[in-house]
Amino acid sequence: MRDFAIGAALLLAGCASAPADVSTAPPAPTEAAKPPVALQYLYGSPEAAVAVRATNARIADYGVWRIKQRPKDSVVLAAGATMDAPAFEPCGGKPFAAVFDADETLIWNLGPMRHFAHSAYDPKVWDQWEKTGAGKAAAMPGSVEMVNKLRAAGITVIANTNRSAANARGSEDTLRAAGLGEFKHGETLFLMGDYADGSSKDGRRAAIASKYCVIILGGDQLGDFSQQFNVKDLPAAQRMALATSAGATALWDKGWFLFPNPVYGPWEKLGWDDAFPSDKQWEPK
Repeated sequence: MRDFAIGAALLLAGCASAPADVSTAPPAPTEAAKPPVALQYLYGSPEAAVAVRATNARIADYGVWRIKQRPKDSVVLAAGATMDAPAFEPCGGKPFAAVFDADETLIWNLGPMRHFAHSAYDPKVWDQWEKTGAGKAAAMPGSVEMVNKLRAAGITVIANTNRSAANARGSEDTLRAAGLGEFKHGETLFLMGDYADGSSKDGRRAAIASKYCVIILGGDQLGDFSQQFNVKDLPAAQRMALATSAGATALWDKGWFLFPNPVYGPWEKLGWDDAFPSDKQWEPK
């Protein structure tokens, strides 16, 4: 809103000094010499590519190994379960599935991220991206091979993303164009708006787990595993404690797989004291 107000003021100032019959387009935003460090790392560095490819390789190997064990429970937390007292949806004789977030988990959103690097995030722009981004997103390193290996083993690959259900066709097209194969809304693609719980993925996860033995959850945010990590106003220290608790630790890389994403996430709200505890402060003499 502040940026909009400044832009409006500049536009009015220009109108006051320009001839009435002259129209000028606003100048394109000046692009910095280099992208922000987080974008450099995630989208351009071999370090990130190696880390992401290694995670995808672990997922594929884990999935092929896990189905041979015929697990009793899925890795989707049952309703009411907590990390202190974890309980999981039973598998029974359900077919196997692996459930992934889409953005920065299966695909890198290269198309809009350069735009947002020098412009404030705009939900209207993101809405356009969801509709028309096919061919401008890239499969993350190793994700095509991982998805293909899971499918070849008989594991259904499902995307559970907070893209809008209103733009289902665009998301189906984007995943397909990235080389990840077919995803069908309501069957292997679940979107925000499918259920009444908004951005929480718990309802969608429960619906998937009612039909499948989910042996893998993959994502780049803790909300891709349980909404309890995203409780409103949850203190940073408590969120850290939940993510590193015994219950969560038993799942990381053993059914729950987290991808690196330094570009965006709930951690953006952290303050200095959250990142740098007071008992570790140091200053040179």
